[in-house]
Amino acid sequence: VIGLADLVDNNYSKIGKVSLGQGMTSEAAADMGLDPGTAVGASLIDAHAGGLGIIGVDVKGFNLPCEDQPITSRMAMICGTSTCHMAISQKPLFVPGVWGPCLSAMVPDFWLNEGGQSATGRLVWLQDHLVILYPKLFCNLYTYLNFDLLTSSLHVWPDFHGNRSPLADPTLKGMVVGLTCSQTLDDLALLYLATVQALAFGTLHILKALEEAGHDIKTLFFSGGLSKNPLYVKVHANATGLPVVLSDQMEAVLVGAAVLGACASQDYSSIQEAMAKMAKVGKVVQPDDKVKRFYKRKFSVFLRLVDHQREYQTLMNQN
Repeated sequence: VIGLADLVDNNYSKIGKVSLGQGMTSEAAADMGLDPGTAVGASLIDAHAGGLGIIGVDVKGFNLPCEDQPITSRMAMICGTSTCHMAISQKPLFVPGVWGPCLSAMVPDFWLNEGGQSATGRLVWLQDHLVILYPKLFCNLYTYLNFDLLTSSLHVWPDFHGNRSPLADPTLKGMVVGLTCSQTLDDLALLYLATVQALAFGTLHILKALEEAGHDIKTLFFSGGLSKNPLYVKVHANATGLPVVLSDQMEAVLVGAAVLGACASQDYSSIQEAMAKMAKVGKVVQPDDKVKRFYKRKFSVFLRLVDHQREYQTLMNQN
């Protein structure tokens, strides 16, 4: 349909073709200073490699709802400059505003749906930058801000760089409702908390879209830079009502790349076996049921924010 059929001619000679486990040719080995026959595995997109590095981990003994359930009950989140939400299914599921389904794009023989939030790490970093400047505020974040309910009158819509999923609307802007004239360190801390909560609601918004299309997600699996932020992790558990599993490795993307290499060298018979053996659970963060009702109400406000923004856009675009 888009005129790329010629790329498959002559065994993909125009773009090259690498099969998992294919040995390196003499010419390629000489160019790279390696031995001929060195195992070569096809590469992955960075976030997809992160998914391989965490989504297939063995969770026995951690009392998680996804234990003894198919891998399709898990969603991997690679939380960095942006956040990628990756859910897999045994059959293709079409989710409005979410990329895919793509067969074997991450886990072989499974269909991948990939949602995302743009500039999440950037948004939190801007707040973190202010926190670093004020040591007193930094201390407040992990004591004072443990009280989720403090943001009952402060709400954020986090799409300062447009919405990737599930609305797929690049024209959306960020919103903050509930600001006062006060400019204390506590006010800055509350804005930080409200921002992190808004990002968690963005994840919940994507989860709702996935579930409506047929996914049944029971546990979240985090990796990436933001997974090292304990407030971000805990708020995600509370806002979604789902446990969050963290890898014991600092860089799950590298674990995913190692999974591919281990299969290419035939140390494991399948990607699924390699994921289960090579990935390890580092920590599990459970949701706090005491704040469940609060987050349900706050999520309702979250959804109304975007309705209001679109209403304002319509009003301002009238002649």
